Amino acid sequence: MMMNDVNATHSAAELDAADPLRLFRGQFHFPEVNGGEPIYFTGNSLGLMPKTARSYVEQELADWERLAVEGHIHAKNPWLPYHEFLAEQMAAIVGAKPGETVVMNSLTVNLHLLLVSFYRPTRARFKIVIEKGAFPSDQYAVASQIRFQEFDPGVALIELTPRDGESTLRTEDIIATIEREGASIALVMLGGVNYYTGQAFDMKAITAAGHKAGAVVGFDLAHAAGNLELKMHDWDVDFAAWCSYKYLNGGPGAVGGAFVHERHANSFDLPRFAGWWGHDKATRFLMGPEFHPLAGAEGWQISNPPILQMAALRASLEIFEEAGMTALRKKSEKLTGYLETFINEIDEPRISVITPRTLNNAAASSRSRSKIKKLH
Repeated sequence: MMMNDVNATHSAAELDAADPLRLFRGQFHFPEVNGGEPIYFTGNSLGLMPKTARSYVEQELADWERLAVEGHIHAKNPWLPYHEFLAEQMAAIVGAKPGETVVMNSLTVNLHLLLVSFYRPTRARFKIVIEKGAFPSDQYAVASQIRFQEFDPGVALIELTPRDGESTLRTEDIIATIEREGASIALVMLGGVNYYTGQAFDMKAITAAGHKAGAVVGFDLAHAAGNLELKMHDWDVDFAAWCSYKYLNGGPGAVGGAFVHERHANSFDLPRFAGWWGHDKATRFLMGPEFHPLAGAEGWQISNPPILQMAALRASLEIFEEAGMTALRKKSEKLTGYLETFINEIDEPRISVITPRTLNNAAASSRSRSKIKKLH
C-alpha cells in the first residue's frame, strides 16, 4: 500500500489534534482493557461498534414487536426494500453504481454464487489465476468450483508466487503470467489486498490484462472495502465480493456485499443459482413457476435479507458516507507512514516491513528491508 512520508518530529497527539477526522473516533465504542481504552489494531478482523448501531437495531426490533408481518410494509424503514437503503452508500465504498452493488449473504457464499455465473470453463480455457498466499477460504472456494466443473485443481489452478527473496508479488509478474497462459485462462481472481502481507494489488492493470487475454476478472475485497479507494466500475472489473465485519464495522458475522459490472446487468443467459429475492419485483409475489431475474447485481440475490444485520451495517455506512473514502484513505496513509517511521528506527534485525510502499511492485518491500538493516 502507498505510504506517505510523515514528519515524525510531530507527536501523535499533535497530529491527532490537526486531524480533520478526529471527531469520528467518538462515534465508536472501544473495548476496555486493563481498566483503560486500548489502541485498536484489529479492525482487519472485526471493526468497532458504531454507537448508533444499537438504536438502529432496536428500531427494527420495536417495529417487529409492534407490527409483526406488517413491518415489511409499514415499519419506519420498511423491510421489503430494506437492502435498497444501503445500495448507494455501499456503491460509494467500492466505486460502483448503485445498480452494480447489492448487500446480501456473506463473503464466501457470494463468491460461490458469482463463480457459478462467471467461471465458465471450456476444454481449452479452464484455468483460474489466484495468489498462492490467498486467504484459505478463497483457495477452498476456487478449488471446489474447479472440481464442480470436473476439472483438476492441480492442473487448472495457476498460483502466483513472489520472486525468490521477496515477500510480495510484482505487478509485471502477474501480468506476464496472464499473458503467457492467456489462451487457457477462464478467470483471474485475486484479493484486492493480501490479508497477510498488506499488499494492495493494481486492480486496474490486472483487470485490463485479464480482459486482453479473454478472461473474466473478479476480486475478493475483504481487506480492501472500507480500506482503499476503489473504482470497481471505472476499472472495468467483472465482479467482486466482500465482507462487512472488518473495516466496514458491520458487526460479527455481518452481511456481505457483491458487485456485478453493469455490462452484465441484463445478461440473463448467464447461469446462476436462483432464489425468489432475485426475481423481478413486479411479479415476485405472484409466485409464478418461472424465474425472471432482476437486472443488475440484485438479480444474484437468493433469499430475503437479514434486517437486524443490515440495520447495524447501515449505522456504519452512514458514518462512512459522512467521512468519505478519500479522507479516510488519506488518514490511513498518514497512520501507516507514521508507524513505519518508528519501525525503521527500531534496532531489531527480526523486524522488517514486507508491505510494499507502492502499488507497482514488490521491490519496494525489499528496499524497505534493506533500509532497516542499514540502520543497525
